[in-house]
Amino acid sequence: MTHVDLSNNKISGDIPSWIWNYDLMMIDLSQNMFTGMKLNSYVIPFSNTLDYFDLSSNRLQGPIPLPSSSAGLLDYSNNSFSCLLPNFTLYLSFTAYLMLSHNNISGYLPRSICHSPLEVLDLSYNNFSGLLPRCLMENSLSIISLRENQFKGMLPSNISIGCPIETINLNGNKIEGQLPRTLSKCTDLEVLDLGRNQITDTFPSWLGSLLNLRVLILRSNKFHGSIGHLEDEKYRGHFSSLQIIDLASNNFSGKLHPQWFENLKSMKQYDNRGQIIDHPNIPGLYQDSITISYKGFTMSFERILTTLTSIDLSDNALEGSVPMSIGNLVSLHVLNMSHNAFTGEIPPQLGSIIALESLDLSSNMLSGEIPQELTDLTFLSILNLSNNQLDGRIPQSRQFETFQESSFDGNAGLCGPPLSKKCGPSDIPSETHLKNSSHGVDVVLFLFVGVGFGVGFAAAILLKLDYWISRWFHIFRILC
Repeated sequence: MTHVDLSNNKISGDIPSWIWNYDLMMIDLSQNMFTGMKLNSYVIPFSNTLDYFDLSSNRLQGPIPLPSSSAGLLDYSNNSFSCLLPNFTLYLSFTAYLMLSHNNISGYLPRSICHSPLEVLDLSYNNFSGLLPRCLMENSLSIISLRENQFKGMLPSNISIGCPIETINLNGNKIEGQLPRTLSKCTDLEVLDLGRNQITDTFPSWLGSLLNLRVLILRSNKFHGSIGHLEDEKYRGHFSSLQIIDLASNNFSGKLHPQWFENLKSMKQYDNRGQIIDHPNIPGLYQDSITISYKGFTMSFERILTTLTSIDLSDNALEGSVPMSIGNLVSLHVLNMSHNAFTGEIPPQLGSIIALESLDLSSNMLSGEIPQELTDLTFLSILNLSNNQLDGRIPQSRQFETFQESSFDGNAGLCGPPLSKKCGPSDIPSETHLKNSSHGVDVVLFLFVGVGFGVGFAAAILLKLDYWISRWFHIFRILC
């Protein structure tokens, strides 16, 4: 016997000891309810190197057992393991995939981790602490997922040309300092999630040269300054593959350059295929997961589809007008620009984002009327325009008939359902004013034409009458 696969059952109790007595190549006991392991030591004395050793999604606890001969894949995720062996890296000599996510493991990540041939390192949702090893981005790693731990210090900067990293997920740690500019050498980078840390830096326009970058999450840090420096020609056409941008809860300021949104080419084409963002070098063995604000809720996605598109710039100090160029992002699903200092009117071009499901422009200083074009957004299920300076009648067709009063609160000039304030004659939408104005012009022109015709007709009569009077006077003189 070389393969044991008991996965996806409801087996409980201890893992039987007979399993450890065979020289196996593959062991898959995942997705069960095992609570213990009948082991004399937490080093399992296999004589052969395993291809696959999967104990994930059980109820196992205590130290993590490791096969003495190593394994190509080690998956202990979704258990209650509490610690690793002090010298655990000695048992990773042939390990390409190490997945320990969703456990209760504490401790430090030793420098010796860099000496293993790892391609995937997933330690997310644990209690690891300490500094990140400076060598972490020097070796063969493609996936670095350390989210929801207690790592601190700065990101390693000694990254060389040819960096193979495709995913860096450090969300929810205590990373500080600046982003290392050497990240631009990671040309295969697809997902960069550094949200909820303490990074202090300006917007990384230099990442725009990474043509494969699809996800950029910098939420809840200390970034500042303007978003992009598009006056420089070298930044034109950057971020062409981005589909998820989360810059919320930072200190970004200044105006948004319209060209910045024109660069987002992946959102300017409607994509209904819904393919999973995958990693060609490790197909099917790892899937990226992210947590973003979606339709007003914080939602986690265990996989990222190409159809998942979102821009979140909320809770900053951005100002100026909302760029009309956002209307070209026809495949955008979520747009959140709330809690900034935007002024001017809501651009009617937003009505062209046919895939939009959630629009939040609340808590700004926007004025004018709500564009009638927004009623063309037939997929829109979440709308928040509250706490602005909008006025006029709220549109009354399509999706707008489904929104609650809370979508429009805090705009003293708005009227009509769902608000209790009724509209008066002065609140008639500007389109109606234009029609009435046009109608008034037509009436005036008609009157002028009528008056002109009447004057001309009267003049003709007078001229004719003068002719006959002169004729009669001439005949009368002859007769006399």
